[in-house]
Amino acid sequence: MVHLAGKTLDVRPLALGGNTFGWTSDEKESFAVLDAFVAAGGALIDTADGYSAWAPGNQGGESETIIGHWLRARGSRDKVIIATKVATHPQFKGLAPSTIAAAADASLARLGTDHIDLYYAHFDDPSQTVLDMATAFDQLVRQGKIGHIGLSNFSVARERGWFEVAEREGLALPVALQPQYNLLHRGDVEGGDGYGALAAEKNLALFPYFSLASGFLSGKYTSVKDLSGAARGAMISDYLSDETATRAAFEVIDVERQIAAGHHAEVTSVSLAWLLSKGVTAPIASARVPGQLSALFAGTELTLADDEAAALDRASSPFVGRP
Repeated sequence: MVHLAGKTLDVRPLALGGNTFGWTSDEKESFAVLDAFVAAGGALIDTADGYSAWAPGNQGGESETIIGHWLRARGSRDKVIIATKVATHPQFKGLAPSTIAAAADASLARLGTDHIDLYYAHFDDPSQTVLDMATAFDQLVRQGKIGHIGLSNFSVARERGWFEVAEREGLALPVALQPQYNLLHRGDVEGGDGYGALAAEKNLALFPYFSLASGFLSGKYTSVKDLSGAARGAMISDYLSDETATRAAFEVIDVERQIAAGHHAEVTSVSLAWLLSKGVTAPIASARVPGQLSALFAGTELTLADDEAAALDRASSPFVGRP
């Protein structure tokens, strides 16, 4: 069950990340992943208009385009919940009101749909006032182009400011936050005035990204040398910023392997189960091929014992103080 905007959705608590579509997965592979995800009871598909502009030869919007082709090919729009984001497409950078409006229309066209279920402000734009941004998103809700508003990669202070403005002006309120959160990145969610506290206060859904720390928390890397040539090696290296962090990160993996063995599960599943034990609505995780989905879904069904969750908390405690 997933709770979003006052609704209880009878879907499995896992969001499929669409960042691989058009990057490490071509359209045929992406279709296969999407088919398998829905067949297994998944419904939440998370993407962004900027995915995957970073890949050589890409211009941004590739993920949305592939999802749109799949929606039309399968006639499955009413079976899924589509979340996408604005701020990073090369042609629609930032969150000026005119940019938000144009980017939303471009996303709708690529997705081949008349509405986006959950539309995120992907990154804050300090050049814009909260009032202008909140008003632009409110207009999209009133026009029926988006169902709900989400915030990602804003400071907690700016997110609180969004709520203050929206409540004062009678604008549509955000219903979801999308922060980075995993065993190697805990501080900005678990901190006293972090995203977790704001989500609890405002009754917001929490959909963490990088749930597997760019693949590190799948357990497939046994040493730093294994990262050489990996598609996400550079992103993973951010977690291994110094010798202390590197040693602690591999200690987390060791504890996860022990727990996984006791449940006849995979490390990936333990990583997601830990997040769910922390009360997140649904972790976001991507799959390059359908075979990777089984471990993701298994994580939604794995309940950690209290001592197992505590062991993971201890092993990852060096990352509580790291944002």
